[in-house]
Amino acid sequence: MKKRIDLNCDMGESFGAYTFGADEELMKYITSANVACGYHAGDPNVMNRTVQLAKDHGVSAGAHPGFPDIAGFGRRLIEFSPEEIYRLIAYQVGALQAFCKIHHVNMNHVKPHGALYNYATRDRAAADAIADAVYDIDPNLVLFGLAGSTLIEAGREKGLKVASEVFADRTYQTDGSLTSRNETGALIDDVDTAVKQVERMVSDGVVQAVNGDLVNIEADTVCVHGDGPQAVNFVRKLRKALDKAGVQVGKV
Repeated sequence: MKKRIDLNCDMGESFGAYTFGADEELMKYITSANVACGYHAGDPNVMNRTVQLAKDHGVSAGAHPGFPDIAGFGRRLIEFSPEEIYRLIAYQVGALQAFCKIHHVNMNHVKPHGALYNYATRDRAAADAIADAVYDIDPNLVLFGLAGSTLIEAGREKGLKVASEVFADRTYQTDGSLTSRNETGALIDDVDTAVKQVERMVSDGVVQAVNGDLVNIEADTVCVHGDGPQAVNFVRKLRKALDKAGVQVGKV
């Protein structure tokens, strides 16, 4: 059977007069756009424009909620209670849902951002709060989470459709977790190396950890970051490699 994978990218992360990322170019190659909801990045004007851009390219639009931390780009952990996380998700998802309604598109998914995403990969209370909020807003939404994580478990148990996410440009530990950005070697800078990692995860269901061990991994959607200097070139090259390998790229 022909293999299939979704390509998602974090988008709409410009803010006011500041432009961030190559959204217009990247939209040509991805299938899912995770739209920042104004807390770690983005604003109402950017959200509106990004949803329209996704619609124009036939790309699924999803909410990308994070901690209220524009200065730190949502990458700093803020100690919120599960109840606060629930309301944090509801507020941001609801905001993007409004713009989707305005543009007559169905919001497809929710993917937490940055520190909130990482926290939910290991903390069950935070993961449950996110899953509960998504389900209560719309049980048809897909919950994106790190493959093998607590967030995926929480979403499944809640009855949501989940998408196990893998990363093209990040290295992995032996437990299937991502190498911390604070550690050397966390990011894969070489395009060819990143493409080969994705091909292996999709075709063979394994990823090579930093110590050389092969780790089983489930891949429904691949995250490609849009803020690097080679972002467009990388995504274009990845699409070509997946096509050559007989992997169908499509929405979850």
